[in-house]
Amino acid sequence: MDNDGAATSALRVAADPTRTRILQIIDAAPGGRERVGELAARLGLRQPTVSHHMAALHSGGLVERQREGRRVWYSVHPEARDRLRVLLDAPAAAYEPDWDRVIDGLVERYRGTFGRETISDQVAQSRTLLAERGLTTLLASRAAALAAERLDDIARAADHADGAPTVLFVCVRNAGRSQMAAGLMRQLAGGRVRVRTAGSSPANSVQSDVVSVLDEIGVGLRDEFPKPLTDDAVRAADVVVTMGCGDACPVYPGRRYLDWELEDPATLGVDDIRTVRDDIDRRVRRLLVELGVTVDEKDPRPL
Repeated sequence: MDNDGAATSALRVAADPTRTRILQIIDAAPGGRERVGELAARLGLRQPTVSHHMAALHSGGLVERQREGRRVWYSVHPEARDRLRVLLDAPAAAYEPDWDRVIDGLVERYRGTFGRETISDQVAQSRTLLAERGLTTLLASRAAALAAERLDDIARAADHADGAPTVLFVCVRNAGRSQMAAGLMRQLAGGRVRVRTAGSSPANSVQSDVVSVLDEIGVGLRDEFPKPLTDDAVRAADVVVTMGCGDACPVYPGRRYLDWELEDPATLGVDDIRTVRDDIDRRVRRLLVELGVTVDEKDPRPL
């Protein structure tokens, strides 16, 4: 492989935001080396998660390992330093989240419903779920959002919620079909239905063409992002709608399960994604009628 090819390969391995931050922390550490435990503490991640990233960096020839007794140190590989210079010299894009303030905000929001210990545990679990799947962009805000959804789901399951039906849309990547269904249902039902989405193997972001074809008809996805599927989300749902995720969704008694056979937008052009969107729109409208939620009878689109 020529130098340009080697540089491109190195940057590809290091492109994950967590790996970039790991390399920057190691490079700036005293002596230019750091241990996995210290990296985990700095990043707010579990050691197995950091070890997974270190294995990828080591396999890619970007870091080298030095053992001193029981301690293992990692440093940036000298031969990779020039190839990584653009990352090592860049300002650190990944800041250190203030997890105490994240928890404080949720404690205030759920005062009288959940204690700090429960909230802290949900934040820790949410950040781990996201980080283990490589979903580390905007980790603090996304972990807070996911923790809030999980707390709402726990409250719902314990009959502390407002009684609105909950619908969970599940697909593989939570980046296309389930996001379209959720966006359309929120638009049509407002607060009369609690809407959730999840993926059996979530992507890093919602598919851009999906965002665009929804925007065409005035449906926004706001700050939605792909979320991992959890048991709490299924337990809290009255209706679980699956879209190509196979047997990944756990089954609990007392829930209604629907399977919508829809093409994956990730494999389609924009015109075909519009067709899937309109198919989902009709299905969502029928489901709302079945849930007893009134939709606009003057709308020309057929149920």
